[in-house]
Order: sequence, then C-alpha cells, then structure tokens
Amino acid sequence: MTAESHAPAGPLASLLHLSSSALPIGGYSYSQGLEWAVEEGLVRDSETLHTWIASLLALQVARLDLPVLLRIHAAVVAEDRVAVRHWNALLITFRETAELRAEERSRGRSLLRLLDGIGIEAAAEWLAEPDFGFCAAFALAAAKWDIPPCWACEGWAWSWLEAQVIAGVKLVPLGQMQGQRLLVGLRGEIASAIAVAMGLVDEEIGISATGLALASTHHETQYTRLFRS
Repeated sequence: MTAESHAPAGPLASLLHLSSSALPIGGYSYSQGLEWAVEEGLVRDSETLHTWIASLLALQVARLDLPVLLRIHAAVVAEDRVAVRHWNALLITFRETAELRAEERSRGRSLLRLLDGIGIEAAAEWLAEPDFGFCAAFALAAAKWDIPPCWACEGWAWSWLEAQVIAGVKLVPLGQMQGQRLLVGLRGEIASAIAVAMGLVDEEIGISATGLALASTHHETQYTRLFRS
C-alpha cells in the first residue's frame, strides 16, 4: 500500500463531499456536447455511449483536466498564485467553444461561492477574479481539505463520469440498470486516466478534441435541448 492509502478518514469524507452529486453547483445542467451527439445518432445506445465517454476520458480528462488539477493543487499548497492563474488560464484556453468556456467559468464560480459559504477563506479572494474555473476551484478545495492529489483526481474524474452517464441515460434514453452497468464498465478507466495524467510533463498537457468541439458548437444552436452545454 502507498502512504496515501493510509490517509485519515477526514480527507476521505471531504473528498466524498466535494465529489457528491448533491453539491449545488449545477453539474447536471451540462452534457458537454452529448445532447447533440444523441440527436445526430452518433450516440444511440449503451455501446456508443460507452465509446463516447471512454474517448473523452482518455483524450480530454487524462491529458488536460487531471494534469492541470494536479498542478493547481500543488500551486495552492505552495501558495503560488501566479502558477494557479497560469494553469487555470491554460485550461480555459483549451476549452474550444464559447459554450465550454462558459461552463468552466460558471461552475467554478458556483463552487467558489459554496466554498466561501462554508469557510474556505481563499475562495472569497478567488471570486474577485472572474476567470477561475471549476477545475481550479476543485483543486482549491482539495488542497485546503488536505485531500491527497491522486485522490482529488479520482474524485474529479468520478464526478465527471457520473454526470456524463446520467446525461446519456436521460438523452438516449437508457434504463437505470444500463446506466449502472456503464458506470461499472467505465470506472476502471479512471485509474488509467490518472496514471497518464501523473506521467505528463508540462509540455505534454493539452488536447484538440475535434469531435467534442463540433458537438458543442452545434449544441449552441440546437433547436430543442435539455442541457446548457
């Protein structure tokens, strides 16, 4: 076992809190282009939904979100606001559509307001700057609650995965049991994504997710929709 596996119960409870679907930050208002992919027939059943989510987990989450989360977590611990701003700005730059950038900022501000309300003092300072996104706010909470970096990655990835599966269950639509099977089938990919993220050097961080960008762009003008992105 690693030293992190012996972390006290406090950080684990904090991680469950931070990753909970009950957190009132609007996480389930977004499908990240999945709604358009369903309308176009690119995602039409549990198999194609599995492929869509697994691809984003491997290409986006592992190579952008998680490595940036790790670096912002370290910067918060080191009290290096310059590094925090740098990595936050890089992540937002890689959000390839206005819709995805708006989601990152909106969810970030929602989480920062919550953190401010429950006593994380730095959250109020971050709220004064409008560009801090969700990944940065998540890293702030994880660092302040002494959640180990790899645990923070697992919690972030799980909350993202759960939101995508629930969106797919609603949109395709699928049964709840199919959704649970998807979660079981995909959760093993989280460890692989974290391993990739932890092995990347700074220059290797980034993506060009053309399919996601096209889906998000089309979703902006989709005639009827349930989700904000």
